[in-house]
Amino acid sequence: MVATTAHLLAIPLALAALVLRQPSTRASAQQPPLPRPAAVALRGCRDKCGNITVPYPFGIGDGCYRNDGTPGFSLECNETWSPPLLTVAYPYGIQRLARFNLEAGEARAYVSTTRTCYNSTGGQINSTGSSNYMQLMNSHHRFSNAKNSLVSLGCPVLGYFVDGNGYYVSGCMSPGQGDPIFNADFTACRYVFLVETDWLTTTYSDRAYSNRSGDFAVPLVLDWAVRNVGNCTAGRRNATDFACRSTLSECANSSNGPGYRCSCKGGYEGNPYLDGGCIDIDECQRRDQYPCFGVCTNTPGSYTCQCPPGTSGDASRQNGCRPKDKFTLALRVVTGVSAGVFLLGFTCFWLYLGFQKRKLIRAKQKFFEQNGGVLLQQQMRSYDRAGAGAAGFKIFSKEELQKATNGFAADRVLGRGGHGIVYKGVLEDRRVVAIKKSKMMEEAETREFAREMLILSQINHRNVVKLLGCCLEVEVPMLVYEFVSNGTLYHYIHDKDSNADISLNTRLRIAAESAEALAYMHSSASPPILHGDVKTANILLDDKLTAKVSDFGTSKLAPNDEAEIATLVQGTWGYLDPEYLMTCLLTDKSDVYSFGVVLLELLTRKKALYFEGLEEDRSLVSCFITAVKAGRMEELLDIQVRNEISACDILQEIVDLVMQCVSISGEERPPMKEVAERLVRLRRYQKHPWTQDDGNPEETQGLLLVSEQRNGHLQSGHQQHAFNIEDGTRYFTL
Repeated sequence: MVATTAHLLAIPLALAALVLRQPSTRASAQQPPLPRPAAVALRGCRDKCGNITVPYPFGIGDGCYRNDGTPGFSLECNETWSPPLLTVAYPYGIQRLARFNLEAGEARAYVSTTRTCYNSTGGQINSTGSSNYMQLMNSHHRFSNAKNSLVSLGCPVLGYFVDGNGYYVSGCMSPGQGDPIFNADFTACRYVFLVETDWLTTTYSDRAYSNRSGDFAVPLVLDWAVRNVGNCTAGRRNATDFACRSTLSECANSSNGPGYRCSCKGGYEGNPYLDGGCIDIDECQRRDQYPCFGVCTNTPGSYTCQCPPGTSGDASRQNGCRPKDKFTLALRVVTGVSAGVFLLGFTCFWLYLGFQKRKLIRAKQKFFEQNGGVLLQQQMRSYDRAGAGAAGFKIFSKEELQKATNGFAADRVLGRGGHGIVYKGVLEDRRVVAIKKSKMMEEAETREFAREMLILSQINHRNVVKLLGCCLEVEVPMLVYEFVSNGTLYHYIHDKDSNADISLNTRLRIAAESAEALAYMHSSASPPILHGDVKTANILLDDKLTAKVSDFGTSKLAPNDEAEIATLVQGTWGYLDPEYLMTCLLTDKSDVYSFGVVLLELLTRKKALYFEGLEEDRSLVSCFITAVKAGRMEELLDIQVRNEISACDILQEIVDLVMQCVSISGEERPPMKEVAERLVRLRRYQKHPWTQDDGNPEETQGLLLVSEQRNGHLQSGHQQHAFNIEDGTRYFTL
């Protein structure tokens, strides 16, 4: 091809067309490229742009490329890009060059696709057809007829190309909705582009590209040649300008347009466009390309391969050389010794396998005991004898969990976090479970693991993910939980693909259920359990959107005295209790603070740490307190919540509850049980406001009593300070 222009044109039935000007010549498929030679550029010139090798006759900078009056060999390397951007130095629309092949005379380029988008009524919105233009006229480059394909993408769309005189050559199309045969759906944007066939068959995915609406670039193959003269014969007439400079080079006429290409002769490699550029290949060092199973001798441009002395046959084949004599005594001895060596090696191999198996068994037993497996088994038997039972808790083997997760396959991964990876598994009894494979565990945690596992297994609350068992015969124990099907609360409220509105009643219900689960762990579990990492990513939703608190990766049993409570700070930024950060003392009020952040996320649909505003406003808690102080709390709420708030007193009660939960002082925060009760009352009041004529003023009074008491306490002159943990500045004062 000598030149192309790309357009998407509106034609009847809203079809689109690509027009490519191309001569009617045909090209045969090129041979596979040979390995890239080592020396490629003129002395003193750059041979790299980033990780792209630039071979002469191409070059970067004056005097570094072949300048025969025909453009295309002069290149530019823009190192302000990362990685550096390599382009042709003239404005012919070659946006990026990625690879050269001297032997095949090919280059790989990237160009933007041609696009036109339409609205629902068929009107054109925008188009990039007129801006994507690649002009190869009178240059060294041609589009490869053998290695490129024409693609029309979208529905309905028609892509076609024409020759240099504008006559139709070929094209492809897909019909639109309403077609009686295909009945396909419309797509908003339609594309047409020329693309490398290999890329199309190995990289392109219909699903990934069918609904695209933005611009993107695709690779295509360019055939290049020396084209200032028509063929080799014309080139040799001017020895000074003849491009094949190496004395060991050959010239071949271009198969795609006028011109010629150079290559090293057989047995030589390098750059034929450079003086002395073709060097001898040592075939004896490349047995994979030039097999020789005898005596190999390198010669200029070739090599010899002969059978060793005393043998004859074909040395280029394995076992092709055989002794000239028949089966001799020496050969029998060698055969016998070889068989003995083989049997000895086979025996050693089986002994080694047995040793490794015993070593693996010992390692499993070591980990099992180290992780408290013996103690856990004893405690489970004690519970069974006492009639308490272990609530279906089971100690799994490593093989059981490997089988359940198909060898911990990547397609079974449910999520990754700071503490490990969670896999989806199917047990032998067909139960679907979630298996957490932790990254590490401290020695102190290992000593307490067995006791904590048995206590956590007995948590029986509908809003807490059930712990079903564990695996102890690995270095870091694996936990097995019940499977919750609807993902995390974090994705439910922040997923960009989810545009569905979430009613205030649903938000309050999820918050109340989560609060009840935490209250149960704080108040009803024996001993009490502190979660330590409450966040929306650790609250799961089932198929009915019922909340289930999960991930006890940082959970702690409440200590018997304060001396035991100091711990290394763990958790997630944005949710961490400031008091916990300063004192390293994890308390039940630390969970209350984190839950306050979760409640804010539910009401605002903003992340705990987000980057939409100024740097000092990146903490959701700091934004909330600033908004309350300025009387602009409603602006921070999600629009769906603002539309559903039925009364100002409900908004004030919610604000008061959140303010108390995120108080800088743990003593000022309400217990989790009180938070859950107030959320239940708030939800009931939102669904059935008692401010109507037949309302119940006593219940209304009861609902708001806690808020009024709290407000009265704050208005009595008591001051409270909070600090921005991220930058260490004070951000709120009452």
